[in-house]
Amino acid sequence: MKVVILAGGRGTRLTEETTIKPKPMVEIGSHPILWHIMRGYAQAGFKDFILALGYKGDIIKDYFVRYQAMNSDLSVDLKTGQVTCEHPSPIDWKVSLIDTGESTETGGRLHRLAPRLQDGGTFMMTYGDGVTDLNIAKLLEFHRRHGRLATVTTVRPPARYGTMRFDGHRVVEFMEKPQTGEGWINGGFYVFEPGVLEYIPDDQTILERMPLERLAQDGQLMAYQHEGFWQCMDTVRDKVRLETLWQSGAPPWKIWP
Repeated sequence: MKVVILAGGRGTRLTEETTIKPKPMVEIGSHPILWHIMRGYAQAGFKDFILALGYKGDIIKDYFVRYQAMNSDLSVDLKTGQVTCEHPSPIDWKVSLIDTGESTETGGRLHRLAPRLQDGGTFMMTYGDGVTDLNIAKLLEFHRRHGRLATVTTVRPPARYGTMRFDGHRVVEFMEKPQTGEGWINGGFYVFEPGVLEYIPDDQTILERMPLERLAQDGQLMAYQHEGFWQCMDTVRDKVRLETLWQSGAPPWKIWP
């Protein structure tokens, strides 16, 4: 099953990083957030990726073209120019790197990929800036069970500030940025049938507006409610939080060994 990742946006609220690289290549630990997202899918057995590129897509292409060399020991025969990878990386993903335009909207990127998706059956889609401990196998099972065209994963967003409970002036409970207890938002992890592509007419279609609104009106959009960890990386504050969690040694989205 193919996994589409939208990796072409500018990341305008993270300009400290994205003036020199596309948002999916902003690093958490020593790896781009895109790598973290793909590791989550691969751990669930989904390793056939289509990356919809746009802004600074050449940087993403270069990363994957050089991935094996940069993550292996190398032997170079200077006479012949032959390069041999020793102890190569065990990652066995197939990654298609497709230029979908620098100013194309989210739905438009899927529209451009339609020839690669129309005849391939069910596919997954997400954005290149959010991590989660979502059980992807259960998400897919839910999608297949309800039989509609589209499933969107909904999440409870992290609170912006910590909360406390008091006994008089004494703090009896302190919670740093808990998940909010009310309201669900789009978590950005979708499962789609090819029929969804018929709801996307052109490059300037924003997926989250007319297509999803029409799918909902037609009774073709279902929500998978995820109660666990989810965090997008929209701002420097978000990046710092994810980096802190990674450096803790137990980041909640790291579901791989």
